[in-house]
Amino acid sequence: MADYDYIVVGSGSAGAIVAARLAEDPKVSVLLLEAGGSDRTTFVRKPGMISLVQQVKQLKEKLDWGFETAPQVHLNDRRITYTRGKVVGGSSSVNGMIYLRGNRENYDDWAARGCDGWNFDEVLRFYKKLEDHQDGETEYHGAGGPIRISRHPADELSPVSNAFLKAVSSVCDVPILDDFNAENQNCAGILQMSCRDGVRSGTGEAYVQPSLSRPNFHLEMRALVQRVLIENGRAVGVEYEQSGRRVVNRANREVILSGGTIGSPQLLMLSGLGPADHLREHGIEVKQDLPGVGQNLHDHLLVPLVFRARTSLHRGTAAHFFGGMIREYTLGNSWFGRTVFEACAFIKSHPAAPIPDLQLHTLPWGYPDPNQDGPERAYVDTGHCLSVLPTLLYPKSRGEVRLTSTDAADAPHIDPAYLKEPEDMQFFLRAIRKCREICSHPEMAEHLAEELAPGVERASDPELVEEIKLRAGTVYHPVGTCKMGVDEMAVVDPRLRVHGIDGLRVVDASIMPKITGSNTNAPSMMIGERAAALIQQG
Repeated sequence: MADYDYIVVGSGSAGAIVAARLAEDPKVSVLLLEAGGSDRTTFVRKPGMISLVQQVKQLKEKLDWGFETAPQVHLNDRRITYTRGKVVGGSSSVNGMIYLRGNRENYDDWAARGCDGWNFDEVLRFYKKLEDHQDGETEYHGAGGPIRISRHPADELSPVSNAFLKAVSSVCDVPILDDFNAENQNCAGILQMSCRDGVRSGTGEAYVQPSLSRPNFHLEMRALVQRVLIENGRAVGVEYEQSGRRVVNRANREVILSGGTIGSPQLLMLSGLGPADHLREHGIEVKQDLPGVGQNLHDHLLVPLVFRARTSLHRGTAAHFFGGMIREYTLGNSWFGRTVFEACAFIKSHPAAPIPDLQLHTLPWGYPDPNQDGPERAYVDTGHCLSVLPTLLYPKSRGEVRLTSTDAADAPHIDPAYLKEPEDMQFFLRAIRKCREICSHPEMAEHLAEELAPGVERASDPELVEEIKLRAGTVYHPVGTCKMGVDEMAVVDPRLRVHGIDGLRVVDASIMPKITGSNTNAPSMMIGERAAALIQQG
């Protein structure tokens, strides 16, 4: 048994940052525990490899927890694949590398709900701290930080992506701007990404690797934490399994859980912190009755529309994939070294929406048809395509994470309750029609041909409802299961300390009281930076 000042559980988008920042103080010792293996592999570091990882089961198993949801009642009882990174860097090592913060109002709303210090002007400085932005230091961006942010070169974009921006601008009366992360999110533009020079800039790459040379920073991989040790109302250490043996380490100052929206509530409950009745069902001694643990699960959902696109520069074929790989490794600066997503827009699905509630991801490729849920590789059209992915930014539906056993190796019960609330289904009916209006605009005439999926013949509300049930999928942005706040369902306070337990914090996307209106990796990294500063302040 060894003692450390801080033990951080999980090396993902937030946890890697907390551990690395705390270790900048040479007077403290930090132990970072990761259930997965190393990110020092081309399948993580080279951006284009993520497509291969997602499609080859044997590769994915090495980097992913392998979660799936409970049967989704409102999605034809489908079990939705729930990819979560099980590797140094966590989900920042396996995501699409889209770098977005959400809307200013998201953070101001957190603050208005009692989360003091989390308004936009306060969190902006932590975004700037983590960034090394292509634009350099500006009012909205930082330079010299660990995460390298870039854009697609203009001459490498598919013509259909540029046409899409013009069509969105005309149909939705929004400007085309170069930065969703600046003063106006209600616009169309090209996405920013957390990679540069052909290398993914995940938190393993950016924070963990530079910290390994510090004598006070310790990383243990393939270490599956079973529980937090609680003594007299205080977290004093953790118990984990590694290489078939049981290990106990003590924390002199704090234990910090960064297991993500699934892992953190699971570990809290395994440690006796959660809904008392549920814990007793599993024979777990209740150390603190926290009814909000595992509740408030929500996520971004999308429904793909796929069009034949004459001017897409990509095809879903092995020849195109391996051609891009060869070019990247021989010449560099190719599409294989960047995110596959290009154009995007944030618009209002109806005139009364106070802020954009509909995100339109686009992909100059085909999209798995009808979805990615099955055990085998899904069908992807091998021709030139444009996939438009209308995304529900602020779902009304809420689900939960529950224990299935007292073994951390057993996946918990995950039920996002997608489309449980009728408003969410009505949103997608509006969104699909808006996408069709955009794609039928004259700007798109020379670029698009027929709608391949779901197909224009599916036009009535009942027909579209059935298509939504068949095709809807997650954007892999679960949040909220250890929510921050001051109400009775809050799990952590605004300093991310677990209510009722000393020396224990949760630092990851699970603390979001309400999801941000964009991809969630950048907000998760900001949470890591913000938490490190809170801990360093004492």
